[in-house]
Amino acid sequence: FDGVEIHAGHGYILELLLKDSTNNHKNECGGNLKNGCSFIFEVVEAIVQEIGADRVGIRLAPFATYAGFSIKNPETFGLYMAEALNKYGILYAHFVEPSPNKRVGPPNSLLAFRKAFKGTFIACGGYSKDDGNKAVAEGYTDLVAFGKYFLANPDLPK
Repeated sequence: FDGVEIHAGHGYILELLLKDSTNNHKNECGGNLKNGCSFIFEVVEAIVQEIGADRVGIRLAPFATYAGFSIKNPETFGLYMAEALNKYGILYAHFVEPSPNKRVGPPNSLLAFRKAFKGTFIACGGYSKDDGNKAVAEGYTDLVAFGKYFLANPDLPK
């Protein structure tokens, strides 16, 4: 493997500690934004120490509401994570747009996160080839990920 992407979105266990509706801990992992993110930072730090920051990325979906789980203020959370992750010098942060299946939501919803994060920034969520090229050209993101479109059409790059 070339590296590790820590998946902290889409209902996976790390994300459950971030969601207000699922994190009812009364210990160091709950009660406020900083505590809810603490375990993710422990995971990031452990992996960085093991394989190096240049081989670590993280995926976050602050706007996602999978299975009814949500974050009360996804903008505050996303910005906090983007800024705090700089401490670890990881290679990239991979953020999911709000409502990626419909490409709805506030325009430039990831822009503040992109500006705050100092490494490579990846955006994903319903981008077409033209949308993706425009987002990169305008500096909205460094890279665009194509999940569903690529899985449905492995010839997408062509």
